[in-house]
Amino acid sequence: MNEEKLSKRLETVASYIPKGAILADIGSDHAYLPCYSFLNGLISKGIAGEVAEGPLKSAKKQISKNQLDYVLEARKGDGLEVIQPNEVTCISIAGMGGSLIRSILDNGKSKLSGVERLILQPNIGASTIREWLIEHDWELIAEEILEEDNKIYEVLVAEKGNPQKPYKNKEQELLLGPFLLKEKNPIFIKKWTHELKHWMRILEQLKAAGETSENRLRKQELEKKIELAKEAL
Repeated sequence: MNEEKLSKRLETVASYIPKGAILADIGSDHAYLPCYSFLNGLISKGIAGEVAEGPLKSAKKQISKNQLDYVLEARKGDGLEVIQPNEVTCISIAGMGGSLIRSILDNGKSKLSGVERLILQPNIGASTIREWLIEHDWELIAEEILEEDNKIYEVLVAEKGNPQKPYKNKEQELLLGPFLLKEKNPIFIKKWTHELKHWMRILEQLKAAGETSENRLRKQELEKKIELAKEAL
């Protein structure tokens, strides 16, 4: 992977960047996504945000190598600390857990003014991001599920709007994704069949364990998830 050829996962993220956007890519690593996006005419300028010194140096090196210092900037900071309100129009956060992405958005709420689109790619825990979007008036406008190197990823795209709009059966769709549930492609089926088996194994283990209030609660949560996944499949 490089600035000319992204991974399938990042290529999917890039496909949702509005043309002419000012992009902040949070956790940018080598700044491949901002470099690729500018070189392919997707963005007018961009920021690569990194919290650690090593990846920050890699991002700066990549930007300089492509002679893009006049339009791209690598900045060090935690999450959305690297941007100011009304500085960017699009934010991408890819390759992290859903809980971490949620906390980045939550801690950086004040930086989201002027942002027209969020493109979020959690490795796990997409449901917690869907919940955050609803709570903060972001409307989920698109989702994709894809497989690369035997790993399954979800990409969530949101804009300011009516957060309830895509949801009909809210509990099930928060877990599985309203757009993904509608499409039910083979990767979706594969993911949730695997998750279902995993949850059922855990449930059996909990049933065999001693009865505690914690176990009872955990069993109830799992039984609900199993029911929702079975209905979908």
